[in-house]
Amino acid sequence: MADFNYVTKDTFEKLKLELQQMKGVERPAASRAIAEAREKGDLKENAEYDAAKEAQGMLEAKIKYLEGVIATARILDENNIDTSKVSILTKVALTNLGTKKQVTYQIVSEKEADLKLGKISVTSPIGKGLLGKVVGDIAEVIVPAGTLKFKIEKITS
Repeated sequence: MADFNYVTKDTFEKLKLELQQMKGVERPAASRAIAEAREKGDLKENAEYDAAKEAQGMLEAKIKYLEGVIATARILDENNIDTSKVSILTKVALTNLGTKKQVTYQIVSEKEADLKLGKISVTSPIGKGLLGKVVGDIAEVIVPAGTLKFKIEKITS
């Protein structure tokens, strides 16, 4: 896990609500499912009991992961973003020099990444390749398909 998880205030609140849901609703439901399965007799041949225990284990792993994400979260103020260079939470208009296609991406944390919404992770190959660049720079990004070249056209918040 990364040293810090940079997130917006909205994402931080969503993470806290998700954790609260898991602890307050899903955890008791998992315990009830185990208790109900236990009442059905021999635990050695009780597939329902095994499934309930496995589901509980997976839930506990998710809770532990989410607690770690929240503990290492650093909330970024979207109003104080430096747009002189590409950094987390900036929106970057790019031209792919290979295809001449223009795209705009917002650089976000791993937890917020969603390519359909134009949000790419700061830890992705493209995200890493763009960090620190300024308008006019050419970013060479190594991706599994080869090397892509992007020209930074505009940086906004």
